Amino acid sequence: MALKNQGGGPWGSGGGQGPSGGGSGPQAPDIEEIIRKGQDKFRSLLPGGIGGGRGILLILLIASVFWAFSGVYRVNPGEQGVELMFGEYIKRTGPGIHFWAPSPIGDVIKVNVENTNTINVGFRGTGSRGGSDASRDISQESLMLTGDQNIIDIDFVVQWRIKNAAEFLFNIRNPEATVKIAAESAMREVIGQTPLEAALTSSRQKVQDDSLTLLQSILDSYKAGVYIAKIQLQKVDPPKDVIDAFNDVQRAKQNQEQLVNEAAAYKNDIVPRARGLAQKMIEDAGAYRQQMINESEGEAQRFLSIFNAYKGNKVVTKRRIYLEQMQKVLNSSEVTIIDQGGAGGQGGVVPYLPLPEIKKRSTGAAQ
Repeated sequence: MALKNQGGGPWGSGGGQGPSGGGSGPQAPDIEEIIRKGQDKFRSLLPGGIGGGRGILLILLIASVFWAFSGVYRVNPGEQGVELMFGEYIKRTGPGIHFWAPSPIGDVIKVNVENTNTINVGFRGTGSRGGSDASRDISQESLMLTGDQNIIDIDFVVQWRIKNAAEFLFNIRNPEATVKIAAESAMREVIGQTPLEAALTSSRQKVQDDSLTLLQSILDSYKAGVYIAKIQLQKVDPPKDVIDAFNDVQRAKQNQEQLVNEAAAYKNDIVPRARGLAQKMIEDAGAYRQQMINESEGEAQRFLSIFNAYKGNKVVTKRRIYLEQMQKVLNSSEVTIIDQGGAGGQGGVVPYLPLPEIKKRSTGAAQ
């Protein structure tokens, strides 16, 4: 299509007039008209046809109210709230409804302080195999030196909770690693003051209690905001490389203790009996002594009585003493006295010689 010559070039006709001439060429956009149309369109979007400065002020007021109410927050039971102002810690809050400066001026961090966390030291759990929980030993953590310069293999579990949310959030960078390292350090210090035999047997509870007390004091000095609920020993054994030799030593000690107990039992049995026998001999000797004294005193008294009677009547006393002595002598002899009087001069008695009795006595004497 051919261009129509308007005379005067592209700006229209009219004797060579330029852009400012009186021709009918394209015009520049009107900025004020564009702004006016935009304001009219914005007013039409407002509810109720609100317009002007009052409408904008109302919108800003409503937005401010909503922004202010965004500072209301709730802390659930078992949680602590930590309020921040421009990132700086201000205070802690407990369970309930609270108000704080809205974002971005203020911020609130909620921390669960009732959840119990568990840390394994000396071993790591590897899940369930064949229906039983398996674990992997970490010798760098579990091998410790005892107070009597022996090595012991200890696995234990630490249970802890948060007691101060602000200290927990801002005073330590890695809480779990800090608790783990501090727990291992506390256990090494306690084991370093405990003999091997006591750590394996009688002092297990004492090791747990002392380690918990020491670990809590370390974390409190760090202001870590952590509460140690429990330290539980899982395994306390000699190192795997020497456990067979250690078991042999333990069996030898058990045999030694058994022999010592048997010897003590024998001692407890024989000593009282010997003491009882000795006491019986002492008492028998005392009784014999008293008996001899009494008999001697009786004989002396009897002699004095006979002597006094003899002095009073010598003939009668002599005869009585003679008869008593003859009675004693004849009682111990086998003499038969036969009265020769009587009919036929025999008294009715046939003399009898006891030959079997005599033979028996002679045989006994020969033996």
